[in-house]
Amino acid sequence: MTIAPDADTTSAPVPTQSTYQNRVAEYWNAEENPVNLELGKIDDLYHHHYGIGDADRTVLDEPDPERRRKRITTELHRLEHAQAELLADRLGPLSPADRVFDAGCGRGGGSVVAHLRHGCHADGVTISAKQAAFANERARERGIDDHVRYHHRNMLDTGFETGAYAASWNNESTMYVELDLLFAEHARLLRRGGRYVVITGCYNDTYGRASREVSLINAHYICDIHPRSEYFRAMARNRLVPAHVQDLTAEAIPYWELRRQADHLVTGIEDTFLTAYKNGSFQYLLIAADRV
Repeated sequence: MTIAPDADTTSAPVPTQSTYQNRVAEYWNAEENPVNLELGKIDDLYHHHYGIGDADRTVLDEPDPERRRKRITTELHRLEHAQAELLADRLGPLSPADRVFDAGCGRGGGSVVAHLRHGCHADGVTISAKQAAFANERARERGIDDHVRYHHRNMLDTGFETGAYAASWNNESTMYVELDLLFAEHARLLRRGGRYVVITGCYNDTYGRASREVSLINAHYICDIHPRSEYFRAMARNRLVPAHVQDLTAEAIPYWELRRQADHLVTGIEDTFLTAYKNGSFQYLLIAADRV
């Protein structure tokens, strides 16, 4: 499918490459999960990922039911925002003249965080037309749409200019694509010395094959979680050299322990994540790599 070469906000109407990707697009076009929407309403930053850090568990002691819900929602959002800030920290030194690429941007929170931190221009890409429209409206309301734009495109074949980006990232979106195809596109878009960052759940090769819990997570999100080792192999094949690796598994557990007690936000997958993290079959990993 032909896609316009410039980074504007128009694109082919269905930028998918397979029946599976059509299903993923349909899933996210229809998705209205409170755990994604209610948290974002707090400050108009909508994150499609999980949180890290110590949780304030005193929110669970709040006796008033409505206030308890609000306090839990606010605390979960704080943890998710901490994760986004950690990723932004790892994008390297950026200037307001630099461009960054948010692959699988969801409703756009990560691109906004990067812009607010570094003053840079950001292009977010999502396979969901609904998400792209939603994110662009939020950028217009913030008055940053001249710097932050979202595109209904396929992150495996964006049509953006080769070597135009100083940094790029995936935040919990790599499990929807083949890693070699994805990293080849990041390597093409990044200038030499550019920084790529990924935060992802991956299954632990030393455990053996994917565990039952990992299979349940795949089924829940219609995704295909990759083994940890494949990230490093695919990066090496595509000129991306890891400069920093951080295991965030222990830091992710408090988020899930709090979320499973949020009756208004639970999705039914919370205990599965906790079991997988604690039995060692699943890991939450940050990898920062340089394009050589």
